[in-house]
Amino acid sequence: MTDILTNRRSRQASVPPITASFEFFPPKSDKMAETLWATVERLAPLRPSFVSVTYGAGGSTRERTHKTVDRILKETDLLPAAHLTCVGSSRDEVDGIVRDYWEMGVRHLVALRGDPLEGIGAIYQAHPEGYAYASDLVAGIKAIGDFDISVSGYPERHPESAGWDTEIENLKRKVDAGADRIITQYFFDNDLFEAYLERLAKAGINVPVVPGILPIHNFEQTMVFSAKCGTSIPEWLARRFAGLNDDPETRKLVGAGVACEQVMDLVDRGITDFHFYTMNRADLTYAICRMLGMGTQAPEQQAA
Repeated sequence: MTDILTNRRSRQASVPPITASFEFFPPKSDKMAETLWATVERLAPLRPSFVSVTYGAGGSTRERTHKTVDRILKETDLLPAAHLTCVGSSRDEVDGIVRDYWEMGVRHLVALRGDPLEGIGAIYQAHPEGYAYASDLVAGIKAIGDFDISVSGYPERHPESAGWDTEIENLKRKVDAGADRIITQYFFDNDLFEAYLERLAKAGINVPVVPGILPIHNFEQTMVFSAKCGTSIPEWLARRFAGLNDDPETRKLVGAGVACEQVMDLVDRGITDFHFYTMNRADLTYAICRMLGMGTQAPEQQAA
């Protein structure tokens, strides 16, 4: 049988290799740590461009991020990118964390303003002695070391955004401060992402924009979180998962199928780099990346 992905690529004059990065969150328990490291081992052969580790504002969550990044550095060949936010810390504290990462050998940071300490939906208040916004954080990081810096982007606008003009101005400030790439919030409507790229191009924002992809493991949970972060749920997507709350096996198959359709459509639109929100689970992300042709090289090619 002719390979489906080969057929899709043949419709394009030339398609560069597909690349991907993966996001993890630091484990809160020994059991969660086992799950995370099983996921890391499963996804590592796909040779991601980097793996990012999320960050919380509290002291214990900061330490978990630091330990997870350190273990990735010491026990794998993966390149870790540590998340860092402005929330709840002074500039001196944040600068100290940045210097610690540099000493560890980390060269990639994901710079974010961060959600309010009270949670999504609460009013954000900058630390009186801290970095106020992500653009300030990016500039502060660049002043310390020549880090590769990723920042966030929102194809459907940030929930707190007053409008598209404000949205794009804020993003441009982050890029002008030294951001090297934009990783987007997840979305399910590729037309919205394409319109977003057009807006960025008109604003003169020309750094790489990497679409965030969320493979759906639990649709009800995805609905709840999407309402908070401003991601729309198309009617066709809700219909795919209707009636599957008590059918996890079928739900998993549908989740993989939906994500594969989305990614394949983006490939047809010329997108070749993706960022997967793994939720510390390997199964769906691994299947999608295999469909993209990642990790399918012959042994002699992998060793090259």
